[in-house]
Amino acid sequence: MKQPSLDVLMSKVDSKYTLVKVVAKRARMIMEEAKHEDLAKGVKPVSISLEEISHSDINYECTPEESI
Repeated sequence: MKQPSLDVLMSKVDSKYTLVKVVAKRARMIMEEAKHEDLAKGVKPVSISLEEISHSDINYECTPEESI
């Protein structure tokens, strides 16, 4: 599986930090499912989540943090 370009990924999110958070969270979800068809082919969960983000299969919502 070819990795999507950083330019494409950055057009889907607002910052690199957000990209890392979204990718990590989705990769954890894929590992918990443990029945994802690409895992049987040896594709890593992070690669799958990057591909899903580049194809806009994942939506995320940024919520503002409460100030203390």
